[in-house]
Amino acid sequence: MCNHCGNATPRRTARLADGNARQLRKRVGADALLFDHTGRILLVDPNYKPDWDLPGGMAEANEPPDAAVRRELGEELALHLADNAGLTLLCVDWVSPHNVWDDSLMLIFDAGQLTADQIDQLDPNPDELGAFEFCTLGQAEQRLRPYVWSRVEAALHARESGRVASLHDGQPTW
Repeated sequence: MCNHCGNATPRRTARLADGNARQLRKRVGADALLFDHTGRILLVDPNYKPDWDLPGGMAEANEPPDAAVRRELGEELALHLADNAGLTLLCVDWVSPHNVWDDSLMLIFDAGQLTADQIDQLDPNPDELGAFEFCTLGQAEQRLRPYVWSRVEAALHARESGRVASLHDGQPTW
């Protein structure tokens, strides 16, 4: 028995499966805010796009967003956060359809401050990243695309306020 569907009959299960197959799928991206001991933000320079970004990436099918960000950190930087390491959701940005892309949900998680040992062991995957750097807020604002910077600003505010930021195309919804 499915915990979400309750005690479904075979006919109801078939109807639910048909409905699920017809519903649109939404892309989900999960990025991490990581800091060094001085409070600088870790940015990465992906090989496959022109601008710097936060570490993270797109969730795979049926992958929880927190697992996606952990996987992406491991793939991109050889940074392996324990499953019990707290990731706090800071920001949800609904991104409207654009160019060839359907809409998506882009999430930013607070992954905390890295230790000196963790920083020393960062090993960027050359197939994905050209570089990484810890940046001041001013440097981050200059390097990030404006809509990514809007998410980062909202995430930083959420980190201080304890209230998850909700955005539409990088703009606050409240």
